[in-house]
Amino acid sequence: MACAIVPLDEQQVTEPSAVGKDRTLPALHPDRKEERCFVPYRPPPEDGSPAQVEEFLEHAKFITEDLEWLLALPHDKFWCQVVFDETLQKCLDSYLCHASRGLDPAGLPCSPAVADVQRCIHRAVFMTFLRMATHKESKENFLTPTVFGEIIYENFLFDIPKILDLCVLFGKGNTQLLHKMIGNIFTQQPGYYSDLDETVPSVLQVFDTILDKCGLQCEGAGAMEPLKLNANGRPTAMTMSQQDLVDLVLYLCDSTTTIHAFLDIYPPACSTFQSHGFLSRLGSFYESAVPDMEKAVRKRNFTDKGLKEDLWKRMCHSCKRMVEVAHLLLQQSCLQPILEGGENIQTFAEELLQHFTSFLPEKRFLSDYDEQFPIAEDISLLQQALPLIDETRTSYLLQGVQSAWDSVGRRRPQGHLQSKALPAAQGGAVGGRASPLGQRESGEGGESPRGAEAPLYMPHKGNNGAACSLSVGELESLLSSIKELLPDLGEGFLLACLQEYDYSPELVIHNILEQQLAPRLDTLDRAMPRPPKEELPAVLSNRSNVFDDDEFDVFHRDQVDMSRIWKGRRKGESAQEILGDKQHIEEQRERYRAYETVVDEVMVEPGAAYTLDRDYDDEYDDTYDVNQVGANDLDGDSLLSRRPFTIPLVLRTGNKPQFEQEEDEEEDARTNQAPRDQFVQDPALLRERAEARRAAVQQRKGYRPEPAGSVVGRPKGQGQTQETAQDRRKKEASKGRGANHNRRNMADRKRNKGMIPS
Repeated sequence: MACAIVPLDEQQVTEPSAVGKDRTLPALHPDRKEERCFVPYRPPPEDGSPAQVEEFLEHAKFITEDLEWLLALPHDKFWCQVVFDETLQKCLDSYLCHASRGLDPAGLPCSPAVADVQRCIHRAVFMTFLRMATHKESKENFLTPTVFGEIIYENFLFDIPKILDLCVLFGKGNTQLLHKMIGNIFTQQPGYYSDLDETVPSVLQVFDTILDKCGLQCEGAGAMEPLKLNANGRPTAMTMSQQDLVDLVLYLCDSTTTIHAFLDIYPPACSTFQSHGFLSRLGSFYESAVPDMEKAVRKRNFTDKGLKEDLWKRMCHSCKRMVEVAHLLLQQSCLQPILEGGENIQTFAEELLQHFTSFLPEKRFLSDYDEQFPIAEDISLLQQALPLIDETRTSYLLQGVQSAWDSVGRRRPQGHLQSKALPAAQGGAVGGRASPLGQRESGEGGESPRGAEAPLYMPHKGNNGAACSLSVGELESLLSSIKELLPDLGEGFLLACLQEYDYSPELVIHNILEQQLAPRLDTLDRAMPRPPKEELPAVLSNRSNVFDDDEFDVFHRDQVDMSRIWKGRRKGESAQEILGDKQHIEEQRERYRAYETVVDEVMVEPGAAYTLDRDYDDEYDDTYDVNQVGANDLDGDSLLSRRPFTIPLVLRTGNKPQFEQEEDEEEDARTNQAPRDQFVQDPALLRERAEARRAAVQQRKGYRPEPAGSVVGRPKGQGQTQETAQDRRKKEASKGRGANHNRRNMADRKRNKGMIPS
């Protein structure tokens, strides 16, 4: 064996040959590969039948065991297996291809066993790729970096599609590991940068394909070509079949999710995407295709409502991911260098403003981007980094953003209405005054139009009430921003103005300077201070609790006996001792015995007072016998005269339960009663009474009994009446409906088939 400090690609090993003579081979040689067949991955069954689930579990067990065996191999054996075993690469590629993504409907496992197996395979595949992307495992086990780059590149262990799939499959929770892994791959093999550069046009082709499927004009080279004669007959998002629309939405969702996952995990790739004008193409695609696809999903009739909800969720997810991709590109290409404070900060600021200017025609994309990542905050960052930035240009951009919100018919969130970069209250622009609503007000002599031509602010319904949805910090920030320009105004007056104009500081400043305040505000004192805050009443003063003033009431006691407070079991006590302690039951028994003794001593009689003396006092009775003092009062003790005191059953000791005593008393009472007359009435009389009661009940309920019929009739040979014949036919027809259970029909059927003689 070679020295341990030699890299694996330079090591030589000696192994016995089949003829009995040792031979020396390189450490990376096909003959050193173990003969093992790795089976490709198959997704779990969708229907979840027991047989298919059992087959999937057995198949997945093979994959897990093979990958765990591979990860347990030493460094040289591992790389021999990875480089020269084609079945291993097919197994890994099949998992990247068929593994479910986050939004896939089949991503939910059908049973806990399937979920556990899926997690095992997921981890084993990730650990295999992680080891394949590591050229140095320890000081003794490593590969030469250049040789490592050639091995993974020439043997297609990694390529750009695989890296994209790795990011979207394993990105959640493994961002740092994947960033380090992909960075090592691109660092040791720069050829992947050229592959990525060739891949970006294919990614842009995704947008062109979707636009073409929707019947829209493509950007780029195809945009300069004239439309074909049959272009008007091409299907659109509204006219294409339902399956084509579903496939198109899935295609868009998968593409945008993959691109975002890759750029989020490996931000250095943003420069390659930017070199192909990816940001401008993304904005134009968003503006062209997204509204049509959303309209098709929203207005088309789907047989399955769950499918419609899934498509709408995917469309929202795709839109969010595209906006986040745009922000990632701007963050890496412009914002991050500005924050780092490099030498060419002016160039990056100019590039950022240029990108924002290019977004102005895409109203929908601009409003969605501003909703997630407010452009006013980026403009504020530029103003702090570059104090000499052109105010007219920034004002124009912010007006364009507000115009985009107005054009799409949506209301801008409150948190985005900041006055940091709007120069409306600072003198305006040349040739007119910048309106807070994105309009330009023209007037001679610097005067704005009045009366009907004056721009009025119409507060939105439901947003002009007295309730403020802002936090205390945001409200203080709005007040301070207004007082910097108008320090002589009172805070109470400014709060009333903010409440009137929906907490928009731009509108407050504009209307105060232009003297266009609402009539209600003109009557207020402009130096009015803020109303004092109402002090909340003390909680403890109004607190009422059943545990007040007990030994553990910390709100009314300064000292609490902590020896009586413990957590869990006391020391030295076992669970059996705690459960076997019946002291509380004995205490309750003693208490009820005391109650029973008191009740026995109490004499409850009408017209007599309560006393515990058992001796009879005749003079006391004679004195109060006529007055009836307190006889009709319903106090607490008089309840004992109506309901005797009862000891709970659990506290009685050795005595017969009271309800059994009561039953015995009732039996004795029945025994002592006079015997009843044991004369038995005539059964015929009883039947007549019962029949009379039955007839009365039927008559009361409106029941009409069927007329009595006779199927017996006269003796044979004397002829039968018409009533008897009708009754016999009715009985014959009703045989199959009653207890015979269709016996006659089945007999006729057998007779017709010749099974029984007729």
